[in-house]
Amino acid sequence: MSQIDLSLGNLLPNEVVPTLVDYEGSEAVRLVLTSDAETPDNPTFARIKDVEFRNGTIEIEVAGRPLPDAIPEARGFIGVAFRILPDLSKFECMYLRPTNGRAEQQLRRNRATQYFSYPDWKFDRLRTEVPGHYEAYVDLVTGAWTKMRIRVQGDKAKLFVHDQDQPTIMVNDLKHGSDQIGGIGLYIDNGTEGFFKNLNVTHG
Repeated sequence: MSQIDLSLGNLLPNEVVPTLVDYEGSEAVRLVLTSDAETPDNPTFARIKDVEFRNGTIEIEVAGRPLPDAIPEARGFIGVAFRILPDLSKFECMYLRPTNGRAEQQLRRNRATQYFSYPDWKFDRLRTEVPGHYEAYVDLVTGAWTKMRIRVQGDKAKLFVHDQDQPTIMVNDLKHGSDQIGGIGLYIDNGTEGFFKNLNVTHG
């Protein structure tokens, strides 16, 4: 396992603005979208320089919350994009919707986590064509540090949250197949103020 440098000089932002801040007692990367960012489920992330990833494990702590002026549909979307091609034309992604974790509507709770694949398999298409297969419930607290672990092997990926032994989401058909190799990115979406720390990557 190798810890990844999250200094600003090691980030390649695309439609996001990174800064280094102190958040809840920890140094963290803060991300917000640029004013012209296209959403949802687009390449709105800060890629890590010189990291190529195919199979292995990505571990990180994240905290997401809607900005004060965010639209009502904002959920604090925050997560990790992986196997990002150099031209950003294809990638896989798993993210959290923190405000859904303790929502008063069961349907929203069922959508606390999400997998999508850019560009052809965004959340709305997956939700329409295969409802319930790529979203799942997990307890989340808006703005609180949350551990994510993504295990990728071939065309399969599993998302573990809060150091749980069992995955929250299991994807058995990554849409770009088993052979794509690419970068890793710190991902946010519409209306999010996102914080990231302690990124570790294990290959193999």
